[in-house]
Amino acid sequence: MTVPSITLSSGHDIPQLGFGVFLVPPAEAEKAVSEALEVGYRHIDTAAIYGNEEGVGAAIAKSGIAREDLFVTTKLWNDRQAGTGPDDAIRESLDKLGLQYVDLYLTHWPAPKQDTYSHAWSKLIEIRDAGLTRSIGVSNHLPEHLDRIVKDTGEVPAVDQIELHPAYQQADVTAWAAEHGTAIEVWGPLGQGKYPLFENPAVAAAAEAHGVSPAQAVIRWHLQRGFIVFPKSTRKERMAENFDVFGFELSDAEVAAIDAIDPGDGSGRVGAHPLEKH
Repeated sequence: MTVPSITLSSGHDIPQLGFGVFLVPPAEAEKAVSEALEVGYRHIDTAAIYGNEEGVGAAIAKSGIAREDLFVTTKLWNDRQAGTGPDDAIRESLDKLGLQYVDLYLTHWPAPKQDTYSHAWSKLIEIRDAGLTRSIGVSNHLPEHLDRIVKDTGEVPAVDQIELHPAYQQADVTAWAAEHGTAIEVWGPLGQGKYPLFENPAVAAAAEAHGVSPAQAVIRWHLQRGFIVFPKSTRKERMAENFDVFGFELSDAEVAAIDAIDPGDGSGRVGAHPLEKH
């Protein structure tokens, strides 16, 4: 099964469906990623703070899959944003991953109280230009942060990876991204199980209509909205289910019904707020 790709503003293609390893314990990461690769995933999203880059790298090395057939993302943690921290951090990540370059390198949070996110972004530009990553982007950046880094550097992120799910769709961020050619990547696409998403009538009806699980219906909604999405599971059967989302298509009415789940007041957020994260 071929996963559709999106061409980033950098000119590189990114598979629209990937496998995320957030909260996958280091001891389990190699097995989880190996199984994801066996299922068919070719896009792996990790981060320095996850503590599992070595496991990801070990799975990649053992897979026998050609490097050019994989898309690997990692991220710069907040306490490495200042000074030469980004230069050291990317080399540490590459060493742990066993790679010469990553396909995408992201700043993990703006951490605005530190006021180092614009400097970090300028360093990511240098890291890309040095060939250590092919594309660069950010995570959890709001329009105010995006506006500043673009003003300071003239460089628009290829990606903004944000919390996004039916109850929390961040219309302001997605509108900024659409205007500036920035792709939206989604973390927590199923709401992290923190609200009864699967019992929502719009989700349940879409799932029933297509003979799929509610999770598959929501993942399909993300794909049809044009987002890049990372469902996470350490169970191989669930990985396979999450990957099996290309044999059906939601109707415009079903997409609109799921769109309407968001109350629009920000109350659906289940993760940390970017202005509060240090």
